[in-house]
Amino acid sequence: MDHTRASAVLTLSGARAALDAALEHAHRHDLRMNIAVVDSGGVLLSFARMDGAFAHSGDIATDKARTTIGFGGLATADLYGALSAEDAVIRGIGNRPGVAAFGGAVPIRVAGELVGAIGASGGSAEEDAQVAAAGAAAVHD
Repeated sequence: MDHTRASAVLTLSGARAALDAALEHAHRHDLRMNIAVVDSGGVLLSFARMDGAFAHSGDIATDKARTTIGFGGLATADLYGALSAEDAVIRGIGNRPGVAAFGGAVPIRVAGELVGAIGASGGSAEEDAQVAAAGAAAVHD
């Protein structure tokens, strides 16, 4: 029985491509964002805080990306949607250190495999999710 498999890996180059695409999207829409890209283990690969972005939103962007990884690649908006009907659960998860269960992070997949996630913070949850999605779309097989 084989106990190993070849896995796709998000490289620094891929993380930078995602970051640059997200920054471009934010700039085009006159948003000031913090954007974080993590690998499949939740380790930060690239990060940027745009001029004028809230300093404390940097940790939130990183937490969003790590939350997507920690929940198996579920976008944080989808996680929030799944939990929002369960007040006790959303309050419990929302109070966990490092968990950000609201819109703004999406998975990065290569050939269907989860290789990382990108989180954005600084706008509305919808704007954050759109910026993150633009970044994730820049990573190709």
